[in-house]
Amino acid sequence: MTTLTRRGRGKNSDKKPDGEEDAAADRDLNDEDANDSKDIRLTLMEEVLLLGLKDKELKPSRVQKRLMRPLQALSHHLCHSDSWGREVQCNIPLPPFAKGYTSFWNDCISSGLRGGILIELALRGRIQLEPLTMRKKRLLDRKVFLKSDAPTGDVLLDETLRHIKATESAETVQTWIELLTGETWNPFKLQYQLRNVRERIAKNLVEKGILTTEKQNFLLFDMTTHPVSNATEKQRLVKKLQESMLERWVNDPCRMDRRTLALLVLAHASDVLENVFASLADDKYDVAMNRSKDLLDLDPEVEAPKAKGAEMIWAVLAAFNKS
Repeated sequence: MTTLTRRGRGKNSDKKPDGEEDAAADRDLNDEDANDSKDIRLTLMEEVLLLGLKDKELKPSRVQKRLMRPLQALSHHLCHSDSWGREVQCNIPLPPFAKGYTSFWNDCISSGLRGGILIELALRGRIQLEPLTMRKKRLLDRKVFLKSDAPTGDVLLDETLRHIKATESAETVQTWIELLTGETWNPFKLQYQLRNVRERIAKNLVEKGILTTEKQNFLLFDMTTHPVSNATEKQRLVKKLQESMLERWVNDPCRMDRRTLALLVLAHASDVLENVFASLADDKYDVAMNRSKDLLDLDPEVEAPKAKGAEMIWAVLAAFNKS
């Protein structure tokens, strides 16, 4: 399981410069226990996308078939006659239910990935929430402050850092998720939208040898998909989350590993959490889902002050609960 360690300092020790603190935060993110992969380091966004990708070809459900009826009607409408007067049916292929893509009906994963970017930056010591004052503020009212603009080495994270640094006035967590997703009515703030996020994250996973790239025919054009080529890494990730809700359940979010807690929050917000527990037996599935529901139903305003370093995680959860 991914762990983040904090090393105590003596009373007489000097405060480290910002650059050293950033480097220490990045080293903490790479500390893994014996059960985790030693070769591949994934960001929270990459883990969420990996959980959301289809592993195998699936048949469309009844709801999905109902949604595809307009395409079938259009296919029938486009029938024509050939030179011999025979009617020729113009068949429009239905949306591909192949492996290597996120669900067409999942409209939550885009904002979930943006929330993951904010949490990742906070865990790496680049951003933080506005400190509490005498007048305590709700998580949704506290602004996001830039703590360090040191590069992280990840294109999406560094692009977001530049956006946060460039803003004249600080914004809240919920506002930043909306800005990064492009859900704003202010044309002057469309510049903060992160574009092609899924594709860019998928390409990172391809470079790390976890995904591959294929072409799937969809309607009148070809669509790029990214099937899982390294199933071991995804199985490790799924197993870690399953164990956190079963064998390693601690019943206290303050005692949970911060990255595991963040991944559970983001998987829930991205509507891919059920994919994690789908392979469990019925009794274990019910236990895991009930425990995750109890965890996610906790009041972020109450839990955030309890565990230092997890405020951004609870702030993101509060933002998704409100939306």
